[in-house]
Parts: sequence; structure tokens; C-alpha cells
Amino acid sequence: MNTRFSVATHILTFLQSQEGSPASSELIASSVNTNPTLIRRLLSQLAKAGLTTSQMGSGGGALLARSGSSITLLDVHRAIDEEFVAFPLHQQPNPQCPVGRNINKVLSRRLTEVQTAMEHELSRTTIADLATDIFEFNSAV
Repeated sequence: MNTRFSVATHILTFLQSQEGSPASSELIASSVNTNPTLIRRLLSQLAKAGLTTSQMGSGGGALLARSGSSITLLDVHRAIDEEFVAFPLHQQPNPQCPVGRNINKVLSRRLTEVQTAMEHELSRTTIADLATDIFEFNSAV
């Protein structure tokens, strides 16, 4: 697993907190504590998925393409991890062994249930929810 999902979520939550003001990749990178090149790469994927847009010119930058309350963590996951497989299966078990011959069929069924449950949970949280949680954490400090 990598951190692209969490960084993309950070980017979108940061944009939500900007309340409609464009943010440069440098500004976003300072929040994520990474380099602007990575931010631009992820912004490109997020834009392709219709989650962000860019405003060109002086004072331009990235913006949410739609309301943060309509962008779920599942949307982010699908935008960033298009070919994500949580639990890849071993591709060459021994077909002569009764376990090896059937393990992928049996395991695949269970892991599909896990994937479905994960996607359901991701669909329940929005970028606006995360921004609200962050605001509440900051207010409590």
C-alpha cells in the first residue's frame, strides 16, 4: 500500500478549507509537507475524475470541482487507486494439492466481501465531513 489515497484526501480537505479560494500546488505541498510535483500529479488524477479543477492566471490554482459534501472517500479512492487490489492472490498455487487447487476461489469470495464493506464505509464519509472534524479539533485545542 502507498500513501497516495491519504495525500489526495489531504489535498481535497485542504481545498475544502480554502472556501472557494484557489490554492497553488506550492501552498498545498506546504500543508502536506511534500514537494509540489507530487501534488500536481495527484491534482491531475483528481481533475480527471472530476473532483478538482484549475483556475489559470495570477492568483490561480486548484479548486474543488464540486461541493465537498458531494465528494466521498470512495470517490477519492476510485480516482487515485483505479486498479487497487487490497489483497492480491498468489497466482501459482499447486494445482495438485487440494488446498492449492481451491484456495483462490474460496479466498476470493471472502475478500470480495471485505472490499465491498470497505467501499461502503468509504462512501459514508465526505471531504466536508473531514474538514468539519478538523475545524472541531482545531477549536478544541
